[in-house]
Amino acid sequence: MDPKILTASTAEEYRLEQDAQRARNWKRWGPYLSERQWATVREDYSADGNCWDYFPHDHARSRAYRWGEDGLLGITDRQCRLCFALALWNGKDPILKERLFGLTGPEGNHGEDVKELYYYLDSTPTHCYMKALYKYPQAEYPYGWLVEENRRRGLGAPEFELIDTGVFNEDRYFDIFAEYSKASENDILIRLTIANRGPEKATLHLLPTLWFRNTWSWGKISEECTSKPLIGLEDEGLAHVHHNQLGDYQLAYEGNATPLFTENETNSARLHGYPNAQPFVKDAFHEYVVHGQTHSVNPAETGTKFAPHYVLEMEPGQSQIVRLRLSAKGEVRGDAFADFDKIFAQRMKEADEFYDAIAPAGIDEEAKKVARQGYAGLLWSKQFYDYVIRDWLAGDPAQPPPPPERKFGRNHEWMHLFNRDIISMPDKWEYPWFAAWDLAFHMIPFSKIDSHFAKRQLILFLREWYMHPNGRIPAYEFAFGDVNPPVHAWAAWRVYKMTGPRGQRDTAFLESVFQKLLLNFTWWVNRKDAEGNNIFSGGFLGLDNIGVFDRSKPLPTGGFLQQADGTAWMGFYCLTMLSMAIELAETNPVYEDMASKFFEHFVAITDAMNSLGGSGLWDEQEGFYYDQLKVDDQMIPLRTRSLIGLLPLIAVENLESAKIDKLPGFKKRMEWFLNYRKDLAQLITYCDVCPSTGDRMLAIPTRERLRRVLRYMLDENEFLSPYGLRSVSRVHRDKPYVFSVGNEEYRVDYVPGEGTSYLFGGNSNWRGPIWFPINFLIVEALERYHLFFGEGFKVECPVGSGKMLTLKEVAQELSRRLASIFLPNERGIRPCHGEVAKYATDPHWRDLILFNEYFHGETGRGCGASHQTGWTALAVKLLENTVNGSDRNKQVRRETEGEAIKVRGVTGAKRGRSASRPAVTV
Repeated sequence: MDPKILTASTAEEYRLEQDAQRARNWKRWGPYLSERQWATVREDYSADGNCWDYFPHDHARSRAYRWGEDGLLGITDRQCRLCFALALWNGKDPILKERLFGLTGPEGNHGEDVKELYYYLDSTPTHCYMKALYKYPQAEYPYGWLVEENRRRGLGAPEFELIDTGVFNEDRYFDIFAEYSKASENDILIRLTIANRGPEKATLHLLPTLWFRNTWSWGKISEECTSKPLIGLEDEGLAHVHHNQLGDYQLAYEGNATPLFTENETNSARLHGYPNAQPFVKDAFHEYVVHGQTHSVNPAETGTKFAPHYVLEMEPGQSQIVRLRLSAKGEVRGDAFADFDKIFAQRMKEADEFYDAIAPAGIDEEAKKVARQGYAGLLWSKQFYDYVIRDWLAGDPAQPPPPPERKFGRNHEWMHLFNRDIISMPDKWEYPWFAAWDLAFHMIPFSKIDSHFAKRQLILFLREWYMHPNGRIPAYEFAFGDVNPPVHAWAAWRVYKMTGPRGQRDTAFLESVFQKLLLNFTWWVNRKDAEGNNIFSGGFLGLDNIGVFDRSKPLPTGGFLQQADGTAWMGFYCLTMLSMAIELAETNPVYEDMASKFFEHFVAITDAMNSLGGSGLWDEQEGFYYDQLKVDDQMIPLRTRSLIGLLPLIAVENLESAKIDKLPGFKKRMEWFLNYRKDLAQLITYCDVCPSTGDRMLAIPTRERLRRVLRYMLDENEFLSPYGLRSVSRVHRDKPYVFSVGNEEYRVDYVPGEGTSYLFGGNSNWRGPIWFPINFLIVEALERYHLFFGEGFKVECPVGSGKMLTLKEVAQELSRRLASIFLPNERGIRPCHGEVAKYATDPHWRDLILFNEYFHGETGRGCGASHQTGWTALAVKLLENTVNGSDRNKQVRRETEGEAIKVRGVTGAKRGRSASRPAVTV
């Protein structure tokens, strides 16, 4: 046994070490089941690439999936061969509820949107304990109303949500808790608790469903299955499961239930009007339960899909528990439920011990609740993702050939791509596919709970079956060739430092990612520097509609953009690679040359950004960085105050003199360069020396330019919201930026919530709301500036308040504001819940937290995807920043609490402009 295992302080840490060393396979089963497989690009075989129409929700219950599976609060093995999830019917719905419902991109007035209420409550990293909650209305689910009302509403109106329909009035709903506990790697205990929250007796049909992913209908021998698997009834309360690779399993279930069997095969008669090849099809349980079609299920009690059918009658306030146990043959002997409750209690205790061990000292109970659910959402959002481009484009032998247009359509240039892995997803309903820059942020909180997984995920995207041969990292399945911000190196560097003390870090991991990142960096330099002058034009760069134009398409003016954010990202990338090279050079002198290369390249990028053509992308009069539009030889600054102009602040790094002194080759070349280019000191922070530490700092802005940009950033009439930094300055609310081209006007307004244009579908808005990833990077940058400038560098925060804070205190204050989105104020309201009073007043809702995609710039209300816990889990790290804040920071909180409460309330009132502080004009 490895000695590391013996040092684990909790049972869960011990299991993590066992799994990482492949001594035990604790992660074989987990929440890897998608929440939406329908309407994904993988399942789209249309000529025009319209995935929303090709495979709609109405087809999902009847049509076998090719590339994955979905289910409600479900689990599967890591190759998605055998799946378990819930199916429900309240006696009124037109559809057996086997999956979450939501609107497609064209249906929603702000793009795709899940219309359900569900919550991830707990999970350990090995998934030895998991808990989630689904709230199921007792009235008929309003499918048609949700579609019609959202279609009727325009972009200026809010989304029409399930709770707005009134189906939860008088508490007429069921709370359905799904809990999972592992006795061993292949022995999973399942506890389903159903509570009638309503005032009257109510009946629920519950079908805990076990089924095989269909890997046998496509006309080729699959890697997952070389023969058709089988589920059959072995005895009363016991189903036998056989799969030629997974092996033999059994599902034991308690209570009075009717066993139902069918096949996971497409109902061609319903969908296409021609006879089915077999009598029992995927939607048989729907037909049996909802329509009473008893002949739809297999009387021989065999198939590839199985469920015990429970009919639960519950009095008001009553709860019922259903217990099941899925285990490999031979794992359980005798009564499957004899030790059930004991094992559950033990795993729950171990989950508490694990999270207590990693919680920072001094964290309060409310913050612990937020952190626990943040980690739970992060862990529940792991998904099996299967997408092999070559096979997808060619089609399957037993199916009609795809239309020829597909061979020249979406993703056809990614023929090497072979994805079949467990991946951290942004949101398993709205974004059930990986997004490279999202994943990089996910790994920051992941590194604290499962460092092995964090490192393996970052390495995965650099492997040859992901990364393009030209060095490009795939973006996301709608367009792998789109350009995400280059944050992969930063995430790898942060994970490297967070997962080991100095002298004991995983240098093999660092060296592995560094080598592959060199390819990616070269791709950026060769493809996104239009004129070879170190000014970069990366396209939309993840910020979607933040710009005046759609930056990923040809500009209506002709010419091209010289992007402040694109150039800042590359400066940031350079500095990260420089830090990696210096670290690796301590044990391998070969990396000294690479350190010199990235040092000089950063200086070249920063020089161009600050001085190309006179002043580069810096506007001396306004004291801010702006994109510039270059048409012929004319340079036109696009003076929108947005995150584009704040991003240059993140390109800052401290170089430890003690490390540099150990690298004589690098030190000699650096000193020569400093002497040779003394002129740069007037434009950038150019290896200035800290008087207290002797360390050096590299940064895009000079000390004075940093101060000038911070005056915008920390002004509450500009970027500083009570809940973090807005993506666009609030000055554009009254003074939109307008750019005219011929008879067309292009404008940027301050839009604090959902988008008001169809640019990028209208569901992702960067024109005013608060986004956690950029806020997090700025908080980190402020901490690095403070390490160099120290206590003597203070700024007014908020501007006009008279309060002078160090940059560390500013970082803490930003962290506090961001964390407050999820914490209840004096009125018990969590700003993320907006105007839904139930979350503040109802004990069955009060502690439930949603981690949205982004947040309203004035009220902190959650917007966009409701379960994008991935990068919004950065809130957990920011909560920790606030735990041991100084007395000064606590005083600031008290002083601002009264004012902040005005925007946290359910009324959603906006803050007025301070009479003592004039607005800055554009």
